[in-house]
Amino acid sequence: MARPNYKPNEFKLSGLNGISDETLEMHFGLYQGYVKNTNLLTEQIFEITQKKEISGKNPAHAELTRRMGFEYGGMVLHEYYFENLAPKGKGSPSTELKQAFAQSFAGEDNWRQAFAAVGEMRGVGWAILYQDPVTEQLSNHWIALHQNGVPSGFKPILVMDVWEHAYLLDYKPADRSKYIDAFFSNVNWQMVHQRLTSPAAMRAVA
Repeated sequence: MARPNYKPNEFKLSGLNGISDETLEMHFGLYQGYVKNTNLLTEQIFEITQKKEISGKNPAHAELTRRMGFEYGGMVLHEYYFENLAPKGKGSPSTELKQAFAQSFAGEDNWRQAFAAVGEMRGVGWAILYQDPVTEQLSNHWIALHQNGVPSGFKPILVMDVWEHAYLLDYKPADRSKYIDAFFSNVNWQMVHQRLTSPAAMRAVA
């Protein structure tokens, strides 16, 4: 049975508020690199497995495995990020989402302020709104190197990239808050609602 290869998704996002097409072009290229490296690492790990060379003492296998978490996480988080954007935004927070904000943050405005605060934290990483599938509680999280800090089993609801490549062509590093404002003005709330009310979407493979 052939192993699946991930294919980079295509995102039609030209015309975003405050996020230039030049930034998007660079960002898409970075994302495609994560897809390529994920497929490459999958093959390399499989080859070591076939040769029965897997061992915690095998430095090649250990490094490939550690790297896989970074590359795979970078691929997946970028897909979530691009998917929850739309030129000039789409829709508004649904009734279900507003109810979830009320239960978890005492209101949408409180959540928005808290989410922006996570995005403004020093360092590079991701600000992500997650849902606990057991309690249905929403919570904001800071994710650093794609794989560090991810709450196991939680469902991503809204993903914001705050690595500098996401905004540096459009804003100075000290103006990250302006990028965050631009991000909010482009949120695809229909996608956010879909994530809240349904399982995670499948990714394209070949």
